[in-house]
Amino acid sequence: MTRSTANGLPDRVYSLLVEDEDARVCRDIPDAACDEQPRAFLLQWLAQTLTKVGDALTSSRLVLAWMLSALGAPAAFVALLVPVRESLSLLPQLFVAQWVREHALRKYFWVFGSVVQGLALCGMVAAVLVLQGASLGWAIIVCLACFSLARGVCSVAAKDVLGKTVSKARRGRLTGLAASAAGAVTLLVAIVLMLFPDVSGRSGDAGAGLFALILALAAGLWFLAAAVFAAVPEVPGATEGGGNAFTEALRSLGLLRTDKQFRRFVVARALLIGTAFAIPYLVVLLQQAADAQLLSFAALLLAEGAAGLLSAAFWGRWADRAAHHVMAAAAALSTGVVAVAVALQAVHPAALGHGVTGAVLVFTAAVAHQGARVGRKTYLVDMASGENRAQYTAVSNTAIGVLLFAGAGLGLVDAAFGTAAVLALLIALGALASYRSLSLPSVSG
Repeated sequence: MTRSTANGLPDRVYSLLVEDEDARVCRDIPDAACDEQPRAFLLQWLAQTLTKVGDALTSSRLVLAWMLSALGAPAAFVALLVPVRESLSLLPQLFVAQWVREHALRKYFWVFGSVVQGLALCGMVAAVLVLQGASLGWAIIVCLACFSLARGVCSVAAKDVLGKTVSKARRGRLTGLAASAAGAVTLLVAIVLMLFPDVSGRSGDAGAGLFALILALAAGLWFLAAAVFAAVPEVPGATEGGGNAFTEALRSLGLLRTDKQFRRFVVARALLIGTAFAIPYLVVLLQQAADAQLLSFAALLLAEGAAGLLSAAFWGRWADRAAHHVMAAAAALSTGVVAVAVALQAVHPAALGHGVTGAVLVFTAAVAHQGARVGRKTYLVDMASGENRAQYTAVSNTAIGVLLFAGAGLGLVDAAFGTAAVLALLIALGALASYRSLSLPSVSG
């Protein structure tokens, strides 16, 4: 159906962002949500932007790892960061989904989760200012575990609310625009750090103060995002199918056996994990060849911010037309970047030590990772319906959470055969991910 014409500010901004002649068309959302679609789009876009900026400022593979290393925490805690952040936000979702489904309005789960994430970051601020060594490492890991569990609640609720309030063929654009805006803000933060390098000291009180400031800023972003998301005009959803959470979780896992299309998506998404692992291992390879100053904290933050700013909106628009093609293209791009790095390391290792080479490789890998995230999120939301969206999200995320723990085995490969061997394995995974993504049926448009 087509919603009635309105002249409010949300309508005008929404039309400007969507930039389509059929901007007012509603597809795959309840009729009651159609008139409120512009406001729902803008509020979710703003909330996503705020949390994506926060994600960039608290990245476990970059910011937290750099912080623990700079402040003298044992290396073992650095190794725990990515598994704790990624897996604990995914594994519990199978049980959370049933809890969410029992409530007609799901946005308040997102609000709750966002507040808890902000509080967890406040705990990190206190730890950075008063603790050192192993005590600091343990405090950061505990706070990160709380942060990740709350993030899992937000993930289930966010996709369900998005599917009920924003039309199909608009969802990928929302995610892409949010990532672009977040990339711009992250870029500004990185530029400030590069213009004032003295604030990014690697030891002493100055270093602790900088990281405390960054974490406090991120906490404020999550609190603000919670207030914004609470205003999203969500229509009540179905609550049928309630039952014991554990029983329903086991029943939901049966989707992997009975739902062929969903199973194919989960396999393709599992293979896309390589795009996430490619970045930190690529950075390790570059650090081995280059002066550490060429790969400073600010420079890496700059590369990730630029990638989000310049690519996310493009990925989002493409995902609205063919999300599975975005998944395939992102996997192919990541594979190509890693292949180039491995080839340079074998043929001309001195080239990897050049600052421009490193910046281009990291930037391109981050662009690919953005595409993989936007594509697979959009595909899942478009593939699902209001009745099974929370289940689909929880089951796929739980499966990926298990695989992320298994991904720790890459460290064993690295120790035994070197970083180049890990990257060669990621090349194979990326090529297979591109093939499997292309074979998925279209659910977009």
